[in-house]
Amino acid sequence: MAHFDLENEVNSALRMDMPLTRGPLMRWQRREQGQNNSSINISLNASVASAKTPSKSLNKSLNSGAYSKTPNSKTPGSAGRKKTPSKGSKTPSAADRFIPNRSTTHIDAAHYKLCTQTQPNVEDSLMLSPSRQEYKQLMNENLNGDALQKKIISFNEKPPQAPEGYLNNLRVLYSTSKVGTASKKTTRHISQQPDRILDAPEILDDYYLSLIDWSAQNVLAVALGSCVYLWDASHGNITLLLQQENAGADYVSCVNWTSDGNHLAVGLSTGIVELWDPSQQKRLRSMSGHAARVGSLSWNSHLLSSGSRSGSIHHHDVRVAQHHVGTLLGHSQEVCGLKWSPNGKQLASGGNDNILNIWQAGSGSLLTGAEPIHTFNQHQAAVKALAWCPWQHNVLASGGGTADRHIQIWNCNNGVNLHSVDTNSQVCALLWSPEYKEIISGHGYTQNQLTIWKYPGLTKVAELTGHTARVLHMCLSPDGTTVVSAAADETLRLWKCFDVDAATKKNKSKSVTKDNPSSLLMHLR
Repeated sequence: MAHFDLENEVNSALRMDMPLTRGPLMRWQRREQGQNNSSINISLNASVASAKTPSKSLNKSLNSGAYSKTPNSKTPGSAGRKKTPSKGSKTPSAADRFIPNRSTTHIDAAHYKLCTQTQPNVEDSLMLSPSRQEYKQLMNENLNGDALQKKIISFNEKPPQAPEGYLNNLRVLYSTSKVGTASKKTTRHISQQPDRILDAPEILDDYYLSLIDWSAQNVLAVALGSCVYLWDASHGNITLLLQQENAGADYVSCVNWTSDGNHLAVGLSTGIVELWDPSQQKRLRSMSGHAARVGSLSWNSHLLSSGSRSGSIHHHDVRVAQHHVGTLLGHSQEVCGLKWSPNGKQLASGGNDNILNIWQAGSGSLLTGAEPIHTFNQHQAAVKALAWCPWQHNVLASGGGTADRHIQIWNCNNGVNLHSVDTNSQVCALLWSPEYKEIISGHGYTQNQLTIWKYPGLTKVAELTGHTARVLHMCLSPDGTTVVSAAADETLRLWKCFDVDAATKKNKSKSVTKDNPSSLLMHLR
């Protein structure tokens, strides 16, 4: 009957819906069974030697299972040992592992990263032109969006927390045995007092104008009423550049330097745009075309864009006699904010109609299309404060007036609002710091302060107070360390809020020089 029992057990084991009732024997069980089998073999040999034929008692014992091929259900010698836990024992209720949540897991992004994304070849990237590299980056952002920046696996449960009132007794021991080390400096010192204060008498208290600009040659241009003064920050010299003939009625409404700092564009309340050479103190040309005052100016190489109170934007090519080469009609009220992106491919315009427009330049041209590629209406007040990110040319920061008070961060490639923060006061000006990845904003009522924000979280780093009236304009020095603010209290204040450690800057410049390939290698084909 033993072989029938074995066959039944094998059939039961092969069935997938039935649990295994018998598993492999433990080492000590196999050793004791071997000893018992050896003793049985000895007794069998002795009985065979004493009798020529097996006795009936031996056959009876064999038939009864004393020496069977299939082991008994009870293992010899297992009575005094601890039983192995059965499958019926319950698993502890405490969570012991993380279980991925498939509803929030990005399966497509995971498959893309595992199967298609490879390590870029450094030599191949060096052989690509800058325009080709930028094209690949833009295509990656437009096609994939922010999917590749998210986590592939998300977990459904958090690790179990310690019970309430639990105290680790070893905490004091390990905390007192630590060797004192110099803590890493996580914050820098920002002076709350201005580095210098300059008088700015008769500066206009007008939110929609742009009256100061700092050139690449460290010269600050300030419009005071009907005059424009130049302050040389290197030597402290002050020069009167121009003065309007009809000083009582006409005034200077905006100023803007070229990228090299050799020429200054001046917008007047009469709607005329003038081009000046500060080195010779000479007016080079006068360009008309606007029907109302010019409140904003922005350069893009040899193309000068001007925004008027009538809501129109004109493009002027200063190289030719017929300077007016384009007109943009995207605002119904005064254009008070106008900025070209650092790469010269996008123009941002903000108006008193609470509209922010993004204009795209044509391929191989500086002129923009007649229609904006994006129109944002999230602001609830005039949009004057505009600033492009220096390390991400498609990211724009915009600020709203008294009824809005928000700073918005935009991705101008796909029109997505990246971040937003309520400043609780009028936003008059915005600047980016290229050294610390921070934004500084100038505000009006009630504190008339300058606020430094950490990007991208837009957490407040510091507040600089001192002005007694709203901060209307801000500019950044050529070295990126000093911010000048012009307020309605007729003062200019210079804040050294982005000062960089000399040793850190030196090491950083060395590493950049070592890592970046030469321009000759970049253009080799």
